[in-house]
Amino acid sequence: MRIVILTSFLKGTAAYHLPSILENTNVSVTMVVYSEGIVLNKKKMYAKKIRKVFKIGLLGAINGLRMRRWFNNDIEQYCKIDNIENICEKHDIPFYKVSSTNSKETQQLFKDANADLGISLGNGYIGSKVFNIPKYGMINIHHEILPNYQNAQSIIWQLYNGSTNTGYTIHLITSKIDEGNIVYQKIVPIGFKETLPATIAFTSYKLLEASAEGLIATLNHFNEFFDNAKPQGEGQSYTTPSYWQYLKIKKQHDILKKMSFLKA
Repeated sequence: MRIVILTSFLKGTAAYHLPSILENTNVSVTMVVYSEGIVLNKKKMYAKKIRKVFKIGLLGAINGLRMRRWFNNDIEQYCKIDNIENICEKHDIPFYKVSSTNSKETQQLFKDANADLGISLGNGYIGSKVFNIPKYGMINIHHEILPNYQNAQSIIWQLYNGSTNTGYTIHLITSKIDEGNIVYQKIVPIGFKETLPATIAFTSYKLLEASAEGLIATLNHFNEFFDNAKPQGEGQSYTTPSYWQYLKIKKQHDILKKMSFLKA
């Protein structure tokens, strides 16, 4: 099977998963496309950001920016992720940069890739003019359990709801974010550390490990999983927490952490 990978991060899920794909599957990676994330409709983007700030409050928006590091840079203490461009060069995989995810440039590259399947690893919205190009469409890894945690950042909303588990879902991409049929799914325990940021970073790393294994299983048995993909049904969508929701997340973390340490 021929696959094309689309990502918006040079050092993220795609860079972590690509070596595992090459080592543990028989698929042919025909191309990796990196989107630089240039916004084509800035007016629409700013309007969306303003609506979000009104919804979660200014403190929530500022705190959301602070939290980003927990899910990205802080993971580096547990694993080193190489730049995906370097990985592609090492394995002679064509690597291309595009200005934006849904640009005509991306569409043409996907056509040129002539892939059976597209894989989204670390992207925002992908339009039908892109995800419909590969023979079997595209799949995405959402690092949370669907449909209960659509559009949610990993781990934090599970803590908010008093859960000690998180997980990941591999699903087909449709025109609605995180609502496509589920191909593969697995629950992953939250790995509690002394602080909330440390718990987020460590568990995010464990999610990367687990979802790499799930993606390998999906690719090695794709026809079986694809044919048995299940509709999600009604779900729950989340966004960045308000500051008051963040305080509850922090409080829940401390309570669940103590319970977890007592059981250990």
